[in-house]
Amino acid sequence: MNGEILVVCYSYSGKTRRIAEMIEQLTGGRRSHIYPRQPYPADFEQLLSQVKRENETGTFPALLPVTERADKYDIIFAGSPNWCGTIAPPLAAWLKENDMTGKTLLPFFSHCGGEDKGMEQAVRNLCPAAKTGSSLYVLENRRENLQDMVQAWLEQNLPEK
Repeated sequence: MNGEILVVCYSYSGKTRRIAEMIEQLTGGRRSHIYPRQPYPADFEQLLSQVKRENETGTFPALLPVTERADKYDIIFAGSPNWCGTIAPPLAAWLKENDMTGKTLLPFFSHCGGEDKGMEQAVRNLCPAAKTGSSLYVLENRRENLQDMVQAWLEQNLPEK
């Protein structure tokens, strides 16, 4: 595959980053990370409170400059942890800042067994003009081989090269 692929993610604990690294390895795409200007609290209760507040108000955090934007890529892999049943606000902020018109958008998510309250739909709502493929959900403690999971998902979602 060529340089038309971007793998972008927000990873709080490193679990989503691990998935992004595997996608990068298997596709040859370029990986870029999203960082909020103000890091999220390390305390879990404070983190949940902030994320719930951001989700309820639709407030997105300011981001540090991101090395890659979507405009020069045709296929975008976008990753996030499952936070309160939806995508993390930093990924939502990045998606909102980038025009995804006509692009293939493939979301991937890490979770620890939390309920999905519409993560894929949240991505679709933020990027209605993108061609959104099926999402990859990776349970953080799953014993399955991550490479096999990602490879099978890629085969379902990427056009033949």
